[in-house]
Amino acid sequence: MNVLITGATGLVGNKLVALLQKDNHVIHYLTTSKSKLKNTTKYKGFYWNPSSGEIDIKAFDDVSVIIHLAGASISKKWTKTYKKEIIESRVEGANLIYETLKKTPNKVTRFISASAVGIYPNDFNYVYHEDNSQIDESFLGEVTQLWEKSANQFKSLSILVSIIRIGVVFAKESGALVEMTKPIKYGLGAVLSSGQQYVSWIHIDDLLAVFKYVLDTNLKGIYNAVSPYPITNEELTKAIAKTINKPLFLPNVPKFMLNLILGEMHIILTSSQNVSCRKILDAGFQFHFASLNKSLQNLLK
Repeated sequence: MNVLITGATGLVGNKLVALLQKDNHVIHYLTTSKSKLKNTTKYKGFYWNPSSGEIDIKAFDDVSVIIHLAGASISKKWTKTYKKEIIESRVEGANLIYETLKKTPNKVTRFISASAVGIYPNDFNYVYHEDNSQIDESFLGEVTQLWEKSANQFKSLSILVSIIRIGVVFAKESGALVEMTKPIKYGLGAVLSSGQQYVSWIHIDDLLAVFKYVLDTNLKGIYNAVSPYPITNEELTKAIAKTINKPLFLPNVPKFMLNLILGEMHIILTSSQNVSCRKILDAGFQFHFASLNKSLQNLLK
C-alpha cells in the first residue's frame, strides 16, 4: 500500500521507512527541506510548510495510511519561542493535513499519530493505562493533549485514528540513552534527584515494531509503546554503568540543581510515569527487547 509519513527523515522515521519498505509498501513523505526531496519508485518526497499552509497535494496520491511522526525535539532549551515551536511542529502539521484532506478527493482510511507518555501526571506509585483521563499539568501534558486532539479530528472524516504514546526511546544513534551514557563513560555519572522516579522506556526496534503492528493489524485507539518493565532512574543509571563497566561514585544530583541548569525542562528527567503496555500485549504484540539488560547489551556493547 501507499503510506504517507511525516517526520520520515528523523531517527524513528528513517528506520520506520526502511522497515515498511521491506514489506514492499510505497513510501511518500512530507519534508520542509527541499534538499531532502527524493523521487524513486518506492520512496517519494513532497514539500510542505505547515507554518505557511503550503503542501504538495500529490503527496496524497493513492495513499491509504498516514503516519504522523513530525515534531521538534523536546530536548532543547524550553524558551518561550521554542515551546511554541514544539507545539506547532506537531499540531500545525496535523491540522494542515486535515484541512487538505477535507477539500481534496483522497483514499486515506487511517491516521496513525505519535504521542508521548508525558501526557500522564507525575506519580511515583500509580500505574497508568490508556484509559486514564488525567492530563499532566506540565508543559508536556499541554503538548501531548494538543497533539492528540489534532489527531482525533480525523475521525470526523471517517478516518480510523490510532495514537501511539511513546516512552523514552533507547537507541544507539542519539537520544536519552546516549546522553545518559556520556557522563557515566567519563566517570561523572550520577543518579538524578531521588532516583525513584519511574522511566517508562522502549528499545527503538520495539517501537518500530509497534508502529508496524498497529498498521498491519488495523488497530485503532490509543496504545502505550513502552517496555513491560519500567525501571527507576537509579536502576537505569546503575544498569548503564554496569553494562559499560564504569564506576558510579558521585552523589545524587539534587532536583534544585537540575532546575537551575535546565529550567522547566528538568521535568523530563525528574517526573515519574509508570506506564503499562498491557493493552498492546493483549492485542497480540510481542516485544523483542522487553528486558533492560538485553536492550543495554544490544545498544551499548
